[in-house]
Amino acid sequence: MATKAHMDTLSKRHQELEAAIAAEIKHPAFDEIRVVELKREKLRIKDQMEELRLQMKPN
Repeated sequence: MATKAHMDTLSKRHQELEAAIAAEIKHPAFDEIRVVELKREKLRIKDQMEELRLQMKPN
C-alpha cells in the first residue's frame, strides 16, 4: 500500500499549501510572486494525486 501512503502524503502537502496561500493572502502587502509559486506547487501536487488515483483505479 505504498501508493496509499504516497496519496496521503500528497494530500497533506496539498492542504498545507492551501493554508500557506490563505495565510499569505491575509497580509495587507502580500507577495504576489510567492502566492503564484505556492499555487503552482499546489497544482503540481493535485496533478500527481490525480495520476495516483488513475493508477489505483481498478481496470
